[in-house]
Amino acid sequence: MKELNTTSDIEFLIVEFYKKVVADDLIGKFFTIVVNFNWDLHIPIMVSFWETVLLGKSSYKGNPMIKHIELNKLSKLEEVHFERWIKLWKETVNENFTGLKAAEAISKAETIAKLMQSKITQKIEISGK
Repeated sequence: MKELNTTSDIEFLIVEFYKKVVADDLIGKFFTIVVNFNWDLHIPIMVSFWETVLLGKSSYKGNPMIKHIELNKLSKLEEVHFERWIKLWKETVNENFTGLKAAEAISKAETIAKLMQSKITQKIEISGK
């Protein structure tokens, strides 16, 4: 296995990850039914996000929290969904990469998932929905 060091590595990781996500019986629906993603647009955005997080390239300019809050309005995101997302992410990273950046990719994803879940829960409690 190789180390996760380049934008090309991140692109490969993202593509492999989303192959699993789309096929998944629990969370695939968010990407195929709830929101029918344009993969030609979504994959580069995710590559940009992760190269910013892992490689410090500062190429991502979006707000993933707002996107997930909006998604939650369309179809409730529950703890089990975040758990599956993390499981698939870890599997994909561990099947393809090794080293410090691979470990960081998993650690950062876990932190992001917990933060998103917390913020979505707070938003629901504040709005009463």
